[in-house]
This record gives sequence, C-alpha cells and structure tokens, in this order.
Amino acid sequence: MKSSSKAKQNNSDQALGRRRFLTGVSMAGGGAALGAMTGCDGGDNSAKNGKSGNAPKAHANKAEVAPGKLDDYYGFWSGGQSGEIRIVGIPSMRELKRIPVFNRDAATGWGATDFSKQLLKGTQSGDTHHVHLSYDKGTYDGRYVFVNDKSQARLARVNIKTMETDKIIDIPNAQGTHGIFPQRHKTGLVFCNSEFRTPLPNDGRDLDDPKKYAALHTAIDGETMEVKWQVMVEGNLDLCATDYKGLYSFATCYNSEGAVTLEGMMASDQDYCYVFNLANIEKAVKGGKSITLGDSPVPVIDARGENSEFVTRVPVPKSPHGVNIDPTGKYAICSGKLSPTCTVIAIDKLAEVFSGKIKPRDSVVAEPEVGLGPLHTAFDGKGNAYTSIFLDSVMTKWNIADALKQFKGEDVNPILQKIDVHYQVGHTNASMSETKDADGKWLVALCKFSKDRFLNVGCLHPENDQLFDISGEKMKLVHDGPTFPEPHDAVIVKSDLIHPTSIQPRTDDRFKMYADWAKEDGVNLMKDNKVIAKGPGKVRVYMTSMAPKFGMNEFQVKSGDEVQVIITNQDNVEDLSHGFCVPQHDVNFLVNAQDTQSYTFVAGKPGLYWYYCPWFCHALHLEMRGRMMVS
Repeated sequence: MKSSSKAKQNNSDQALGRRRFLTGVSMAGGGAALGAMTGCDGGDNSAKNGKSGNAPKAHANKAEVAPGKLDDYYGFWSGGQSGEIRIVGIPSMRELKRIPVFNRDAATGWGATDFSKQLLKGTQSGDTHHVHLSYDKGTYDGRYVFVNDKSQARLARVNIKTMETDKIIDIPNAQGTHGIFPQRHKTGLVFCNSEFRTPLPNDGRDLDDPKKYAALHTAIDGETMEVKWQVMVEGNLDLCATDYKGLYSFATCYNSEGAVTLEGMMASDQDYCYVFNLANIEKAVKGGKSITLGDSPVPVIDARGENSEFVTRVPVPKSPHGVNIDPTGKYAICSGKLSPTCTVIAIDKLAEVFSGKIKPRDSVVAEPEVGLGPLHTAFDGKGNAYTSIFLDSVMTKWNIADALKQFKGEDVNPILQKIDVHYQVGHTNASMSETKDADGKWLVALCKFSKDRFLNVGCLHPENDQLFDISGEKMKLVHDGPTFPEPHDAVIVKSDLIHPTSIQPRTDDRFKMYADWAKEDGVNLMKDNKVIAKGPGKVRVYMTSMAPKFGMNEFQVKSGDEVQVIITNQDNVEDLSHGFCVPQHDVNFLVNAQDTQSYTFVAGKPGLYWYYCPWFCHALHLEMRGRMMVS
C-alpha cells in the first residue's frame, strides 16, 4: 500500500490538465507519478539469509521513456501461435513492429507475395517459440535473428538490417522443433531440438512400436541455412543451449522412459540434460560414420542408448525444461518442472565426463531449491541468477556462488529474493543475459495468464509481460503489459548493437529473383512500366510508384488471366512506403522505399477494378490509383 502522502501526490499529478501536462515542468511531475504508480513491489517474499540487514541498494534505472525519447534496448519476442516475431522497446515495453515469419500478414502481404510464398511453400501458419540472435565472440553481432516453428519443424532467419525474413528451411526427419540456440563464439551452427519422437524413417513402418521412435538434435549452418547433420537420441528433447567456446551443445530431455502416454512419461524419478560433443560428431560425419533417413541426404549419427563419444546424459530431476548458460561460460543450469530445484552443471568437468574419468552426475556442482515449478534462468552478470517459477508464480533471485557453497555443505542460503508475478510465469530473460556482457538492468517475466490484471476482453484473455528493474539489490516491478498470443521467449539487446536500415538495400535473394525476371523481359525495374505477355493466359505487369502516383495509370487483362504485378517504389525517402491493392481480388501488399515486391493473382470476372495505394504516402494519397480493366 502507498502512504497517504504518496496517494495525495498521485491524485494531484493525475488531476493535471492535458495542456499543463505537456509542458516541461508537468512532464517531470507526470514522470514521478508514473514511477509511483508502477513501482510497487507486488509481493516481495525476500529470503532471510543474513544479508537483509543492509539497506537495499538504490535503483538507478528509470522505467519511463518520455514521448520523443528512444528506448535503450531492443526486445525480440516470439509471437507464439501467431507465427511472427515482435519487436518491443525496453524499458517502455512499447510494441514497435511485428515481423511476419510463418504467418499470413494482411498488412504487408507476407504469405501471399511471390517471394514469401516460395519460402512458406503453401503454409499459412506457424508456432514460434524461441527467438535468438547471431553471435560473435560471445555477444550479439547484430546480423540475424533465428526463430523456430514448432508446428511444421522449420527454422527461419530474419535479416536485422531490414527486419525481414530472408530464409525459411524445413528440418528433415523431425517433428515438433522446439528449443533452438546458435553458437556463441561466431555465427556458426544453429542447433534445433525435435521434441516429438517418431519412427525413423517415418514412412509408415514401426508406427506402434515406441521402442523404435527417436528424437533428433539438428545442426544448421547459420550463414547458408543448410542442414549439416543430425544426432538421433531417445527421449523428448526440449530446450537447447550452447557454450561460449564452440565445444558443446545442450538439450534438456524429458520422457526418458520413451512412453507415449502421460502416465508412462512419469514412471521414472529422473531425466537428463544431454551434452553433445560437437568435435566428435563432426569427425564422425566427415569420416562417413553416419547414416541417412528416408529421402533426406542429411547425415545422421545414431547415438541412442548408452553415453558415448557423441553425447553424454547428465542425470537431473524429472521433466527438465530450461537449460541456460551463465555469462562466465562456466555453468549450465537446468530447471526441472517437477522438482523445486535448479541443477548447476560445471562445463569444465564435461571433458572428464567424455574421457570417462568421472561419471556424468559428477559434473553437477549445485542444486539449490528455488520454488515449485522452475522453468528458465536469466543472469545479471554479477553472479546472480533469476529463475521463473511457474507453480508458485514468482521470480526467484539466487546467488550462484552461494549455491555452490551450499552444495558442499556450508550453512548458506543462496536465495536472495522472491517476488510475485501475475500469473504462472513461463520464460524469463534479462538484458544481455545470454551473452558475456550481461548488464543486470532489466528482467522480463512472460506470464501465461493475466486473469484480473486487465479489462475483460472475452473468453481468451491477454497474457501479461512484466518488466522488473534488477539494477538494485531487490527486483522491482515497473510495468505490466498485455500481449497476445503467448510469447514463449524474449531476448533483450542493447540498442547500440542493432543497426537496421531505413531504405531497402536490394541485396538479398528476393532481388536476385526480380533481377532475373527483369533480364528475361528486357525491363529496368527502377524505371519501366510495361505489360509483358508471358504466354497464353499469363501476364506480367511491371510498374513503378512515386508519391503520389503509380507509373502506370491503367492496364488491361482478360478474365481468367494469371496476372503477376511487380511494383518498384522509386521514392528514396525514409518511411515513405507504398502499397498495391485491387478490390475483389484479395490483392494487398506493401512496397517500402526503394523496394520491389510482386504478387500473382487471377483476374476475376469482366469489369473495371481500381487499384490503389493503401499506405498513406502524400497529401494526395487518395488520388494515387489506377484502373485494371478486365475484358
């Protein structure tokens, strides 16, 4: 509860008129009010560990980002069942952009334009779970964003320069691609876990023989987006991680029983964190010690069964979910959904595990009790970890060094604080947490349920993204934000590492496709406006646009013709976008400055159809149109 004096101050600030609020003096007052209104602790369940007698360190962060000011961080959010990626400003939590990836997006035409249809191969939906950026020397290099599609076993890449999807690949032999993670020492391999076990090859044989099912750990080249190899293992693979040296990749494994029912999956009292030895795997692949499955030429290493030179299985509590590497690169931390503990694995002990000097479980150096239903762990770069606790609906802050001491038998409590979230938090991440440069400024909790936190909007409620200031000794809740639907993961990146362009550079595969068409038809994309007959019933329409008019006022086609419209935006002004929309033909797409986009459709029944620009571009925007005459 706020004090009465604070409440009076809030009432006074909220009573400010709009005109007065917009003055500089009132802006400062409004900022203080916002801090007071959003800075409550929610429910602080701080642990008593002998350190609480010290006065908490003051928070240096300001959660308010005033109008006209820019955020300090980019947040890359997975879009869940929407199949997209969202870009959020941190700490304002303002949604800045939605990047369509596996979904049909009516605003931009993604999923219907010619290039996007080539990438999507007829699909119109996806389920994005994990979003991660490319690395160089242990930190983000600002080049790519990778994201999975669990529903169709795909991996996509977004070019950060344009914030557009430039590659989508199918992962062979796999179902339910879930956890992904790139290598951190360079833009090398991206590892993908198939969560669902299937018969391999999955061609109709062994359908009801679960003993012959397997899951796959897949390595994909982040530069070429080509599948390099796969490792076949038992159990369901969940989340993924990589070390900082390029030696190992990690995967949590649940259902080590290999069951196909919930009851069977709960039979054992432990599961595993799988550790893949990358050098040994690649040596075997180069040495021809692999197999292939079905129609796929991708080399596959069969590593099912006992620990081997390719993979070791570190025993952890039942049903592990998250696996995260701390910024020092020393520890992999696993969280088991059915245990109140986190398991800390010393990465430098893994070489001894693979050499047979110690047992896999001997690499475990701590197992602190953090709460009921731990899922994921983030880091502040100061030796502290932050674990999301699903069943307790809290975030737990704990100290790694103290957890190591406690495991050795010392009388120390590593738990520093627990704070309520609303409600049932899934993923969490902190600013730069998954790099060597974790800075301990901000933490997000992606809560699965909002319940009573926002206005009722019907049967499907929004979820709740909550932002915490972690710059002081105590976590402090500073923002609630409704979101839809179910973001599974998020990454928070310093803004000075991200450098998008504002004018289309015309350099990716899409423009090679357009250049080939233009060469074939003898057309200059940036200048020409022509209708080219491509054979019986096929027409290409090349058209330019410059505010406030199209380069072609009209064109004629026949009913039933396949019409391919190729639009080039000649404007060279930042944020001056055009589009192309044809009523009654389901044609609507975006063309940014200096961009080219194309769309293929079938001309409808005879008649006159006005095409127009649907993106506001000029004072005479409404006049920017032309006639498609269908005979």
